[in-house]
Amino acid sequence: MNIDLALSALEAIADVEKAPELLAYHKVERPYLGVSNPQIDDLTKEWRAACTLEERLALASALWETNIHEARIAAAKLLTQARIRPEDTAAWELIKSWVPDFDAWAIADHVAIAGQKRLSADPTRLDEIEPWTVSPHMWSRRAVLVMTLPWTKITHPKPEEIAARERILSWAAGYVDDREWFIQKAIGWWLRDLGKRDPERVKAFIADYGPRMKAFARKEALRQLKD
Repeated sequence: MNIDLALSALEAIADVEKAPELLAYHKVERPYLGVSNPQIDDLTKEWRAACTLEERLALASALWETNIHEARIAAAKLLTQARIRPEDTAAWELIKSWVPDFDAWAIADHVAIAGQKRLSADPTRLDEIEPWTVSPHMWSRRAVLVMTLPWTKITHPKPEEIAARERILSWAAGYVDDREWFIQKAIGWWLRDLGKRDPERVKAFIADYGPRMKAFARKEALRQLKD
C-alpha cells in the first residue's frame, strides 16, 4: 500500500456534501473529504493487515503530510495498536513528531489514543512528554493529559503506577490557572475518569485546586462522584 492508493481509497468514498459541514464543525482550514470514522476504521484495518511495520510507518507519515483531515486521522489509526513488534520506537517517535502540528481536537485526540498505547507499553516515556507541560503550544500541553488517560483506568494500581498517577496529577495541578477552554476540559476529563476508580483522590484534588478551575471543569471532574 502506497500513499497514492491510500488517497484513492479515501477519495472513492468521499462525500462532497459532507465535507463543508466538517470544515464548519472543526473550524480549521484544511482539506476535508467527508469520510466517516467507521469508514476510515475499515480502510486502516485493511492497510495494517497488508503492510509490514516499516511500510505502515511510511504510509502513516505520508498520510499525515497531506494535511487532509481524514488522512491524518487514518495516519493515527495506523499506529493505534497495543503491541507493536518487534519494537515500537519508530512508531513512538513518529507520533511525537506530529504533536507540534496539532491544531484541532479530533486529529489531536486520535493521535493521542495512539500515544496512549505507546506510553502504556513503556511508562518511562512519561519523561519525554513532561517538557510538553510548559510548551507555548496549547495542544501539546493538552496532549499530556489526553495521552496519560490510561493511568486513570487502573483499578488496583501498583506502587509505580500510583507514583506515575501522582506525577500526572502534579502536571494537572500546574494547569489549573490556564484559562484555555481545552486545557480546563482536559483537567476535568482526567479527573472524571479517575473518579470512577479513586473518588477520594479526586475530592482531594478539587479541595486543593478546584477554586482555581473554571466551573465547567470542576463539574466535569466531579461527575462520577456521589454526594
